[in-house]
Parts: sequence; structure tokens; C-alpha cells
Amino acid sequence: MLRCRHITSLFLLLWAGASYAQTAVTTSISGTVYDAETGEGLPGAHVLIAGSLQGTVTDGQGDYRLENVRPGAMRLYASMLGYAPAAVDTVVRINQSYAFTFKLAPTVVILDNVTVVAERDEKWARRYKAFRREFIGTSVNADSTHILNPEVLSFEGGFDRLLATASEPLVVENRALGYHITYFLRDFIRKGGVLRYDGEPLFHELEPINPEEAQVWAQNRERAFYGSFRHFLQTLLARTTRADNFRTAKRPNLDFAGSSARSFDLDPRHLLRDDPDPEISVLAFSGVVEVTYLDEIETRAYQRWSGRDTWRRADAQRSWIRLTDGPTRIDQYGEVIDPYGVTIYGFFAFERVADQLPKEYQPPTKVP
Repeated sequence: MLRCRHITSLFLLLWAGASYAQTAVTTSISGTVYDAETGEGLPGAHVLIAGSLQGTVTDGQGDYRLENVRPGAMRLYASMLGYAPAAVDTVVRINQSYAFTFKLAPTVVILDNVTVVAERDEKWARRYKAFRREFIGTSVNADSTHILNPEVLSFEGGFDRLLATASEPLVVENRALGYHITYFLRDFIRKGGVLRYDGEPLFHELEPINPEEAQVWAQNRERAFYGSFRHFLQTLLARTTRADNFRTAKRPNLDFAGSSARSFDLDPRHLLRDDPDPEISVLAFSGVVEVTYLDEIETRAYQRWSGRDTWRRADAQRSWIRLTDGPTRIDQYGEVIDPYGVTIYGFFAFERVADQLPKEYQPPTKVP
């Protein structure tokens, strides 16, 4: 669900506020996953809250249940090999129970035609290298992030186009942040300089081999969080954007985005307005908002990715956001209810799977 050229349309991650951490959570989600043609329950189907640590598989009758679900906006996703996946975007509230039924339609998996194996493997390897660069990313964390089952990937396309599909969920191990990720890839296409991909990750925490590795993971997770789009959204809701060293400016468009010309200071409080629902806020603005994070500078990897000369002095991390289809709603934890409601550019878009954190993550300290 990314669109980038450095353009990215993210399924955004949730914010767990302090008030939530102090509240007993009894919210639950249950239901059944059916075969849409036969009406029979599907045992062994995956059901998960996308981007979180919460997921399960259905029992022998196709039933599932998720307990202690964190309230707020979320995408509930159901998938099974041989069936088209299904999802529902919803907002759940604390101390309530919800039921969602999924009817999955059977699909036919078409395998690639095999001609000359050596030619196919050489072409596949080139395409996989390009896919990994776009999907995992090129940040420092990407060096320690690996796809463990690349053989499930198939590719199509020519010189200026790459399309990828996966016959099974991708299994990703991130040794930089300490997560095992099951990634249900739904769509991936790069055409020209524009990338678009869509998928739902389920996170599991890895076991560190020693206390030193656990400490490294904790430090790397903090670095990944601070200055991220998720961090920025939290500060908007908490009204601490400037105190947390984010600066916002207004631009009519992205022309000459690297220049201060046609850029005007913008009070971050003007980016939000109230909604009739007291637990919802509305992100509303026109044009493009430039977001600069003063506490961190551009990395060399980002300079290379964005086409900037690495010998030049690194600036503070700069990103741009625009609303995809007008004002979009945000819940009280910082989750954009429409996962395609915001398009992001710059440093926000640079961070890919290797830099993703689960919804539940919150840094243990106030400052990095």
C-alpha cells in the first residue's frame, strides 16, 4: 500500500497513549471465515490486525477470536492459500465485543511458464534484487533484514516495469529491530519512477540471544520511531509538535520542494479540526505540508535514495504530506481511519519494511 517516488501511501501505525496503557482492555473480536462457494467454515485461515502483534488462525469450524484487542482504527484481514483475501477497516472501542464474518472466494494460482531454467533464474535474480531494494528498503536496518522464503515470489515486466506476486506470505526476519514479520503481499508494481505496493504485516518479537542484543534492539526501535510519520501524527494529537522539534510549513505543490522558496511557516494546530465524534479528529489542509524533524539529519542512504550528492552537508530530515482525497479522519491514537487517506514523500517515504514497527510499540523514553 505504498505509492512513492519517493511517494508512499502507507497503512499508518497506531499510537498507544498513556491513558490507554493505564486502562484495562477487554475489547474482543470474533467471527468465522467461510468458503464463499460452499458456505463451509475454513480451518487454518489467518486472521490478523494488520501491522500489529495480534493474529490467529481459525479452528476446525473456521471460527476465530482475538482477545484484549487494542481499541482504535484498524484493518482486520483474513487470508488463506488458494483463496482471495478479504479485509474490513473499522474502529473498535474499549470494553466492547465485535463480530466480523469473512467469505473468501476460491482462486486459481497460475504458475509461470517454465522455458529455459538458466535464463529464468538469471532474470528472476535480477528482478528479485530490484524487488528487495524497493520492498525492504535501503536504510541501515535493511542490511540486517532478510526475506527467508524468496522462492514464493514471481515477477513480470520489462525494463521500466516490475510486477511481483507471492504464492504464500513472505517471511521476513528483521535482526536490526528484533521482529519476525509474516507479510501478506497483495500487490506490488513499480512503473517508471513510481512504486505502489499493498500488503498486511503481522509482527512477532524475536528472542534475543543475550542481553546485549536486546539492548541494541531497544535502541534501534527508538531510532526508527523518532522522526517517523507515526511520531509526527502523535505530536499533532498531543499538541506537542514544536516542542518535539517538528517544524511545519505550507507549500502549494511539490515544485522545488528542496528549496525554501514558496514555503510558508504553518502552525501545526491548523492541521487538525474537530469531528462530531469526540474520539475522532480530522486532518484537513490544502496543498502540501512540509515536515522537518530537527533532531535528526539525513542519512547517507537517504541522500543516495533521493538522488542527492552524498558529499553535500546533510540537512535535517525533511518530508512532505498531502491528503489523497480531501480531509481524512484520525482516531484518538493517531491512526488514519482511511489507510489510503494520506500520501507521503521524502524521508517518511524512504522508510520501508526494514524500518516498520508494530502498532503496539511505544518508546520507553520521552526523548531519543
